[in-house]
Amino acid sequence: MTDSLRLWLVHRTYDDKGLISLVYATEDGTRHLPKERAASALGRIPVTAAIDVDPSDVYPVEDEATRERYEKEATRMAARHNPTDEV
Repeated sequence: MTDSLRLWLVHRTYDDKGLISLVYATEDGTRHLPKERAASALGRIPVTAAIDVDPSDVYPVEDEATRERYEKEATRMAARHNPTDEV
């Protein structure tokens, strides 16, 4: 992927149906990508601190409070983890 965009894990939730919802965001908090995984897939597909994606796959963050929260968490993750660290 030549023009990829790095996103950092900023949010993770589990539901009662065995799904894990992940949100990755840019360090400035302005763009994000939600992902869902089955809890049973975690052993086969690790959750990493960051992912690199095509910029056309991400969505804008409209809400200012969410943008600030994503920026804070993405910056914290980038400072504490290598992108390929399993978290």
